[in-house]
Amino acid sequence: MSARSALASARFAIADIVAPPRPVYAHCDIPCGIYDPHEAQISALTVLRMDQLIGELPKPAAAAKPEELEAYHAKLSRYTAVKESHAERVKHELRVIWGDYFTADHVKQFPTLHESFWNAMKLASKARQGTGLADAQALVGHVQQIAEIFWKTKGATPRRAPSLQKSGGEIVYPA
Repeated sequence: MSARSALASARFAIADIVAPPRPVYAHCDIPCGIYDPHEAQISALTVLRMDQLIGELPKPAAAAKPEELEAYHAKLSRYTAVKESHAERVKHELRVIWGDYFTADHVKQFPTLHESFWNAMKLASKARQGTGLADAQALVGHVQQIAEIFWKTKGATPRRAPSLQKSGGEIVYPA
């Protein structure tokens, strides 16, 4: 460190003691303006796919060998862990968009906005707790509704296209 920068650092340290800096509050963590519901949609489709795989997983016979039981439990554990991780990711992605992107003007324009997020968050929790395909499909649907509202606030016309994922379903894109 040069003598000049050391002197400047000392001055700032003294200034901080004499007049401590005040906290600064921002609208969001980093007001970059880059938000997109795509990850929430992919995660919701992943929850659906894991529930499909859990439902398709053949249960071991009563007289199954230990290695067959072990393989079954290993797959079930992996599918469940991935499902729970992606359900939480849905919630995370939605919280960021809800808390950092949407404004009071958006709520005036779309009066059901808060209810849509509330329902999606509750469905993500329900899908995480169970393995019902209906819950996972409802989660996908609610996330798609939010994506449609999101793109409308950006001035885009949302469209649905096949996801082309093994879970099936659609993805909402801006047009």
